[in-house]
Amino acid sequence: MMALMNALAIIAALSSAAGGFASLSLAMDRHWEALHGRGNLPSDRTRRRLRWAGSGGLLVSLLVCLSVWGLSQGWLAWAGMLTASAIGLMLVLSYAARVMVRVGWVAGGISIVTLALRAAL
Repeated sequence: MMALMNALAIIAALSSAAGGFASLSLAMDRHWEALHGRGNLPSDRTRRRLRWAGSGGLLVSLLVCLSVWGLSQGWLAWAGMLTASAIGLMLVLSYAARVMVRVGWVAGGISIVTLALRAAL
């Protein structure tokens, strides 16, 4: 049972970080243009929402790591989760930038489902 709880925590932390980084990357002009065409920039309201969503995803990832592994190991686990999700998203942005929105939505959904499963157990 403990192994399942840890696996759910890892999935939740990774997917939250991936969703957060996806939102933060779309708040940048360069990545927004890769998705929507050159010269098309997000509105200030959209940019602000993407930044809030991205920050929230990274915060959820941090809170999951700290709650599962404690203060000393939680920060290290979070750094590993950030690194793994950033590398994956960098590859997506490099080779399939148009997929970034779907990656963000799927990662957010997976995060919500795994957090709900973890709370139910």
